[in-house]
Amino acid sequence: MKNETMPAGRTWPLGATCTDGGINFAVFSSGALSVTLCVFDAKGHEKARYALNGPQNNIWHGFLPDAGPGLIYGYRVDGPYDPSRGLRYNPSRLLLDPYARRLHGEFRWHESHLDRPDTQLDDNAAWMPKAVVTDDRCFDWEGDRPLHIPMADSVIYEVHVKGFTRTNPHVPAELRGTYEGMATPAAIEHLKRLGVTAVELLPVQESISEGTLIEMGLSNYWGYNTLAFFAPSRRYARQDPVNEFRHMVKALHRAGIEVILDVVYNHTPEGDQRGPTLSWRGLDNQAYYHLSRQDPAYYCNYTGTGNSLNASNYTTLQMILDSLRYWVEEMHVDGFRFDLASVLGRMALPGAVDPGHFDRYAPFFQAIRQDPALAGIKLIAEPWDAAAGGYQLGGYLPGWSEWNDRFRDTVRCFWLQPDKNRGAFASQISGASEQFHHDGRTPQASINFITSHDGFTLNDLVTYNQKHNEANGEDNRDGHNDNHCWNAGVEGPSDDPDINRTRNRLKRVMLASLLLAQGTPMLTAGDEMGRTQQGNNNAYNQDNAISWLDWGAADPDLLEYTSYLISLRRKHPQLRLPVWLLGAPTASGMLDVQWLNDEGQQMRTDQWSQNGDGVFAQFLGAHNNQEQDLLIVFNPDGENRPFVMPEGDWTMVLDTNQADGQPWRANSPEGRVDETMTQIMRMGLAVKKISKLRAPVVKCKTQDATSMDVPAAKPKGTAARTLRPHSIYMFVARRKG
Repeated sequence: MKNETMPAGRTWPLGATCTDGGINFAVFSSGALSVTLCVFDAKGHEKARYALNGPQNNIWHGFLPDAGPGLIYGYRVDGPYDPSRGLRYNPSRLLLDPYARRLHGEFRWHESHLDRPDTQLDDNAAWMPKAVVTDDRCFDWEGDRPLHIPMADSVIYEVHVKGFTRTNPHVPAELRGTYEGMATPAAIEHLKRLGVTAVELLPVQESISEGTLIEMGLSNYWGYNTLAFFAPSRRYARQDPVNEFRHMVKALHRAGIEVILDVVYNHTPEGDQRGPTLSWRGLDNQAYYHLSRQDPAYYCNYTGTGNSLNASNYTTLQMILDSLRYWVEEMHVDGFRFDLASVLGRMALPGAVDPGHFDRYAPFFQAIRQDPALAGIKLIAEPWDAAAGGYQLGGYLPGWSEWNDRFRDTVRCFWLQPDKNRGAFASQISGASEQFHHDGRTPQASINFITSHDGFTLNDLVTYNQKHNEANGEDNRDGHNDNHCWNAGVEGPSDDPDINRTRNRLKRVMLASLLLAQGTPMLTAGDEMGRTQQGNNNAYNQDNAISWLDWGAADPDLLEYTSYLISLRRKHPQLRLPVWLLGAPTASGMLDVQWLNDEGQQMRTDQWSQNGDGVFAQFLGAHNNQEQDLLIVFNPDGENRPFVMPEGDWTMVLDTNQADGQPWRANSPEGRVDETMTQIMRMGLAVKKISKLRAPVVKCKTQDATSMDVPAAKPKGTAARTLRPHSIYMFVARRKG
């Protein structure tokens, strides 16, 4: 097909931009000899080709008059082909615009995509999706504005758009599993009832499934294989993915709920040197990817997927920042969780064989910090990648929060494993200062979680000792083997009431550990309802009932319990402090934190490092006369244990032995609160208060609790009382003044 002439366009902005009288096209390629715009009809038939002008500062550009939204297009790039130098230009490949806002047609795996000697001349256009020109000026946001909920007040709900409503009978059938489904009153009512402040959506940018999954009849359900960084996935739309996504955001904002996107800027679906050429590889392989210095025909694989995007290159960095700005300015999202974020900080060291050093001041982190369009958004890092040197928990700059896997593992071990480390547990629920208390960072830098999309659900964590991933098609070899789980004596579901009581108690104490801890809690969708994945701890390719929330099997007691925990967190500011607990006096003269052993006395240094099942308590002092002192008591043992209550006038507000967590409620199948605890509540002691202690503090010396400052004084207490197994109790003191 003959190329038609095309008027020169502008070199900015990149992508296809509607203007008065036509469309401007601009695309980056530093080594191309020519770039051709290919225009298609709705059936995928090519209608015309236009030669772009350039290069001008490595930008190829053109203006197509009398064209507008809905035009379908792709690019072909001609240039040198020399993999030994990292050059992989091939005009036989139709390439997707990296700035595509919407796609047309389905991606289908075909050998013509592959970069092999025998396929070099094969045209892949018939199996490639194409870009669709959109106009971002036509949506009515009706005054929608960012919510800017403080991180200290945030409770994040990690959720898959499709899985959340796919089986919800209160969502209209035609909307289930879609953006519009998440915007329905039934879906929003659940989020409001629960009390979460933000949804963190698993990837919603256009993605494709790996060829190996297609061969097995499976798909990449999670979506961590992004094909278009600007385009909302059509999998969750009925007709218009762009505006249906916006409608969802607007509806959630009206309900006071923020929208955070899980984004995957660390790799692309093009894989390693054996993978397909779909976009970036054919446009400018050297610019977009980390290539091996020893042999540029090969890719640096920090992600485990075959390639790693090079965010230190200016054009890749520009693409990522432009994408983030698009989602904030045009789609109104409130923040991002960056998958394998350490890849974005990988930098080349002088003289190194291959680039790979992580630098917290890498160009990406510098650029996002100073971008005014991104000021105030929530930035969450998954602070590791799949290669050596990538684990960087605590290593990010102020303004970033990080998924804290040490919180996850420490809390699981404390409640589910025989060896308990009180010091490590106390440190993690206090904000993990040994990781995050530096450079002016706050406790909200720690994103606390017990479960996430990747791994066991909360229910399965106490139901299975082993993963059961047979449905994934890899003979149960995939997924983590070290899950710190415990099945309470029987593998899988059980009819034994004692086992089920134990499992229910363990679910409740882990949820309480999450939602009463300092930092920012993240709850995985369905854990509040007892969701199971039947023991599958890597359900990334299960677009079926294994992954979808089963609303028909929801546990209403657990939902009410979780909602109650979130309400306690919202009610008591000491549970979400934006400052660190230091064992120091507050403005009211109280010590902000004290730690008590089972005798109601101050924890000794040697008790922090003891492994065992000993009861202990966290005392959180009031900061002013409008707050109340809080006492949180932990019994990780499977047996009744004694605890001496500190003297004071205390009221119990949480008992994890109750199905809904609320004391004095008779609706619990676990039975009423222990009678000995009832006696404590009725005593109403009015003796010397623990709040009057102004004793010097001593630093806890244990390795796992270096941030714990504890008073040296030993308050007197009442007689020992019995705490039930696997339990957490929370008390509030009479309000001062």
